Amino acid sequence: MKYAFTNAVIYTAKEVLYGHAVVVENDKIAAIAAQQDLPEAMQKIDLHGHNLTAGFIDLQLNGCGGVMFNEQVSVNTLEIMQATNLKSGTTSYLPTFITSPDEGMKTAVQVMREYLAKYRNQALGLHLEGPYISVEKKGVHQAEYVRAISPEMKAFLLANADVITKLTLAPENPTARYIKDFVQHGIVVSVGHSNAGYDETRNAIHAGARFATHLHNAMSPISSGRAMGVVGAVLDSDIYSGIIVDGLHVNFANIRLAKKLKGDKLCIVTDATAAAGANIDSFVFVGKTVYVRDGKCYDANGTLGGSAVTMIESVENAVKYVGIPLDETLRMCNYYPAKAIGVDDRLGSIEVGKVANLTVFTHDFKVIGTAVNGEWKLN
Repeated sequence: MKYAFTNAVIYTAKEVLYGHAVVVENDKIAAIAAQQDLPEAMQKIDLHGHNLTAGFIDLQLNGCGGVMFNEQVSVNTLEIMQATNLKSGTTSYLPTFITSPDEGMKTAVQVMREYLAKYRNQALGLHLEGPYISVEKKGVHQAEYVRAISPEMKAFLLANADVITKLTLAPENPTARYIKDFVQHGIVVSVGHSNAGYDETRNAIHAGARFATHLHNAMSPISSGRAMGVVGAVLDSDIYSGIIVDGLHVNFANIRLAKKLKGDKLCIVTDATAAAGANIDSFVFVGKTVYVRDGKCYDANGTLGGSAVTMIESVENAVKYVGIPLDETLRMCNYYPAKAIGVDDRLGSIEVGKVANLTVFTHDFKVIGTAVNGEWKLN
């Protein structure tokens, strides 16, 4: 299989190209060439002036397309999530499994292992969001399952670190004493769902935490000139952070400020739920009914329970309402997330030799199609 995408505005993550083509051979990007230099006989896909970029990478996805990973822990659920993702330009993602009993976590790890054996460069490993968090900042997580890690579960997570990409924990949870162990085994430790202070959070960062889960949400804020909280510690560091750009979880002005401070360490995530890419008015999330109204997901107490936003909607919001230029917004959706979890050697940008995970969208933010491992599909 060999073909070329032509007649597009190409956002490589390093530059914006006009009059060029991206040549795909099998599952890789084989060349980036001037259109006039392409062989006459080569198969060409005319993109009619639309935008071509590396596929979006969503580092926090609870569910979409009507399904939730916590509720239906199966390979089939991940397949439904991937198929839904493609409609909004996301070619790779971290399935997110939130606070649960040990047996649920073990099942999620086993399912992730089965999925990764079957599919490449799509789901990129498991994100365990909890249960080693703070009850005060639990959000929709079930308080009865928030706990410190047991020796048995610590051993289990380390033994399965090859399929656990990211672990969200609170710096004040006793589990934080093992951050160095997780990091040494290749797990990205993320601070989140935390009521810690600035110093405690900085200690976690010094121990090796290098990500922050949905900045501003479920974390102690900057509450005064003296009380900096988790938010202050994250903003005053060089770790990566995810942020939800739906205008509901974080005020657009706050996203603008975070971008100024975090620069190339800020990643757009959706934190999406079953409502994303689906026409539903409620769903079940860890035993609670979550209601969907006007794009907002909340439980009976009014607590936000994930989002209904997609990546392409997040791109549009970042450009239109936050004021981030399109080329930089796209880097926040592909290049920076790839770097944050260490897969930028093969994903996240349009470069020769990288995997051909690509997204095409119009100038009014409609996804036309995607290529995954070089296989092109129209929406």
